[in-house]
Amino acid sequence: MENAIRIYTDGAASGNPGPGGLGVVLLFGQKKKELARGFRMTTNNRMELLAVITALEALKTTEYPVYIYSDSKYVTEAINQGWLFNWEKKQFDKKANPDLWMRFLPLYRKYKPKLVWVKGHADNVYNNRCDELAVAACRQKTLEIDAPFERTQASSKGSIGF
Repeated sequence: MENAIRIYTDGAASGNPGPGGLGVVLLFGQKKKELARGFRMTTNNRMELLAVITALEALKTTEYPVYIYSDSKYVTEAINQGWLFNWEKKQFDKKANPDLWMRFLPLYRKYKPKLVWVKGHADNVYNNRCDELAVAACRQKTLEIDAPFERTQASSKGSIGF
């Protein structure tokens, strides 16, 4: 694992939906980088998935194996159980977060990460740090807009059935 990129991710939402945040810790050898982002209206699952996307988008090389550690079974099982690829074949029909899954797929194919589920809120220092980053990010005064989510929320509220 010395010549591997290790990534820890977590997402949080205060209310579901509600303000949300993501936290990422990237590790390579002795190098460590932390990332965090907060959004004014989103869901926990979106933040879990966007944390993985944010981490992969931060990478600059495909030279090393990538391991992603997440406490989100939504994310890890979608990939490890192969569900994501069936959803893709069906064009994400009636699946949540298609915008994020479509953003994730090219990154997955480029970096070929191994996703590993870890128990949340346990004794994993880096997972706990990601949780701290995610929670702090969703409590910031200035939050980003999760535009795809807010658009779908607005359109579903405005529907009158015809």
